[in-house]
Amino acid sequence: MRHILVSSFIGALSLGVSAQTPGPVGGMTHDNVLLPNGWSLTPAGHSLPLGDLPLNIAVSSSRRYLAVTNNGQSTQTIQLIDAGKEQILDSVIIPKSWLGLVFSADEKFLYASGGNDNRILKYAVNPGAGMQGSAMSGGLHALTLVDSIVLGKKWPEKISPAGLALDDRRGLLYVVTKDNNSLYIVDVASRAVIRRLDLGGEAYTCLLSKDGSELYISCWGCDRLLIFDTKKRSFAGDGIPVGDNPNDMCLTKKGRWLFVANANDNSVSVIDLHDRKVVETLNAALFPNSLPGSTTNALALSDDDATLYVANADNNCLAVFDVSKPGACLSKGFIPVGWYPTAVQVVGNRIWVANGKGLSSMANPHGPNPTARRQEVNYRQGDGHRAQPVQYIAGLFKGTMSIIPEPDEKQLGEYSAQVYKNTPYTKTGEMTAAGETGNPIPMKVGDKSPIRYVFYFIKENRTYDQVLGDVAAGNGDTSLVLFGQRVTPNQHALVNEFTLLDNFYVNAEVSMDGHNWSMGAYATDYLEKTWPTSYGDRGGEYDGEGNRAVANNKGGFLWDDCQRAGVSYRSYGEFGEKGGPKNDGQPNPLVTGLRGHYCASYTGWDLTFSDTARFSQWKMDFDSLMAAGSLPQLNIIRIGNDHTAGLRRGAPTPFAYVADNDLAVGEFVEYLSKSPVWKESLVVILEDDAQNGPDHVDAHRSPCYIAGGLVKRHFVDHSLYTTTSVLRTIEMVLGIPPMTQYDAASNTLWKCMMAEPDLTPFRALPANIDLREKNTAVNKWSRKSAGLDLTREDRVPDHLFNEILWRGIKGDSAQVPAPSRAAFVRVVGESGADEK
Repeated sequence: MRHILVSSFIGALSLGVSAQTPGPVGGMTHDNVLLPNGWSLTPAGHSLPLGDLPLNIAVSSSRRYLAVTNNGQSTQTIQLIDAGKEQILDSVIIPKSWLGLVFSADEKFLYASGGNDNRILKYAVNPGAGMQGSAMSGGLHALTLVDSIVLGKKWPEKISPAGLALDDRRGLLYVVTKDNNSLYIVDVASRAVIRRLDLGGEAYTCLLSKDGSELYISCWGCDRLLIFDTKKRSFAGDGIPVGDNPNDMCLTKKGRWLFVANANDNSVSVIDLHDRKVVETLNAALFPNSLPGSTTNALALSDDDATLYVANADNNCLAVFDVSKPGACLSKGFIPVGWYPTAVQVVGNRIWVANGKGLSSMANPHGPNPTARRQEVNYRQGDGHRAQPVQYIAGLFKGTMSIIPEPDEKQLGEYSAQVYKNTPYTKTGEMTAAGETGNPIPMKVGDKSPIRYVFYFIKENRTYDQVLGDVAAGNGDTSLVLFGQRVTPNQHALVNEFTLLDNFYVNAEVSMDGHNWSMGAYATDYLEKTWPTSYGDRGGEYDGEGNRAVANNKGGFLWDDCQRAGVSYRSYGEFGEKGGPKNDGQPNPLVTGLRGHYCASYTGWDLTFSDTARFSQWKMDFDSLMAAGSLPQLNIIRIGNDHTAGLRRGAPTPFAYVADNDLAVGEFVEYLSKSPVWKESLVVILEDDAQNGPDHVDAHRSPCYIAGGLVKRHFVDHSLYTTTSVLRTIEMVLGIPPMTQYDAASNTLWKCMMAEPDLTPFRALPANIDLREKNTAVNKWSRKSAGLDLTREDRVPDHLFNEILWRGIKGDSAQVPAPSRAAFVRVVGESGADEK
């Protein structure tokens, strides 16, 4: 069945039901939403609009009210909702927040973790004020900040409060943290920290037993449930081992059974608290023994404790279990929800699901666009920053709240069938892929390919329209081109001489998750939930690329699969420039799979070093390996100067940076095309993410270049491809299995290949830009650039970086427009068949 992407512009979400929200399965009148990663959405129920990246839902003791904390990159808020009326009573801006949220027993107060301000914020709750229209009409607020509890100094002191638990009877607040890996015990009345204890790993959340005698802590970083005796104020043993990246928990009303979600294992641990052991592990994935990639990350029990609802963030669904007999639980089915569900609660007979990324992906066709008429919008309001008219991928996808009546058996069967229709992943497809007989890309893992060597290049942050929007054969928008053919003649030559891919999308939003997606076909729940804090200037480290163990993919990355399969590999600058102590002068990357497989003479991330000089470094190493007959089968090469340094005075201009990067691309491909291995080589070049520019189709659409002796010449392929399509192609060529559900579900690039080689060498084109050209102007944009931290990728807030780049190049009057929203839908013709 063939799919087509249609970009349609949809108005902003209004209070109530989203304009594009499909109705319940079985009575659906709207098209399914096809996401740019190839997965579909058909959310059950109806919805309310939430903020940027909702992470948690708290329910008041009377079950009348819900609170939601929105912890994304842009404006962060806390919302109060009347559960009975399904009405948003208030939405208040919070400068910094992350996950923790709890009502007092009398419902008069709401406590929220204050992110890297390292404090807990206390709000007075007055629902009556919200019912008078305060939230949207400017009247009295239903939520009013009345106090804060300070745990320590603000960032860069590393504390980062996460989950909260409140013992009203004893006047104690328990806070667990994810940066100094601690448990804080706070006296609420005096706001004093009574005690701090080490947890041994990053914590996610905590939960009190029914009598308050024990506190249960999910240790994200140590894969354990920790049990804290609140009377003795000590831990009961070493805890209970659970799955990988344990996060959310829920407890039965009688307090014996505890359920723990394990994100990297697609599972839920069922714990008997009396016997202190896991009695059962529930597989929440769509298939038995599924690869990582469901991202099980939130739990809720029905009012009678008989049904468990499990949010699978990356499967965009709830798994439903009969848990009336713990130890003998039964799967009941699945419910389709929105994109990346992060929290779930049950109130009465309704299921409330916070969808972290909302209901669709979006285009950013005008932003940053210096020519179109536009309306300015605020990037962030009220938190001490100047309102900036920017449109940035990290803040585009607003969350929604799905409200779903608990289904009966028949409806749950219909829902389950829909969930399976929405997923492109199947167990039977793990070892096979679509293709054709005689094609260089095998259709079965382990089958021989005439391609022996893969050269996989990673670049930085560009969209398709920004670079290739001027290519006539593709689906481009010339008004959005910034680094077109004059600046990037070699990349244009590649898509003209080989294959043009104009429907390629990165799986990531930014570099912190982008390099993990590019190397591992997945970003963990840790990365997905924490990078927005750092990218929103709210503190936090760059935890991707092996810098933090809890952020790493289970099972490792592409090189780990190569190692297991006996495939040789080598990295040039990717994942390895910062490691432990050097051994015999050689770099010792933090990621163990690269140790001994990393080129010591190649310069990693460093914007003061040109990409053309990196080509020379690689060339010397390549020649040595060729002479020794030891060229690795997989070569991973990082050339990231298309990131640019903005308008920093004395640095190369953005055009010079991108032209240098383009010339290096041309030199790499030309040298390979004249080498003896060209006829059996595949070159793939992509961006790790697409955060630094506009695109009229979707903010994830990005350039991808392929070349080689067996790549089709003068060919245009409009098929939907993703980062994980590239990984799936590499895996099939090298004879290694997929790493996650995402690469297993992706199509390979077989349509771009031909059986008979064309050995015509590629000729690199000279730069049209002076590569020595420097920024010389002294203005507010150069001054802003001077203050940017460019010591590694994405330390600069990219909303600001985009504004500097576009206004500096196109003129100070160039404004950035309001976001446009695009839905990816499956187009169905009158016959019921998918239209081409």
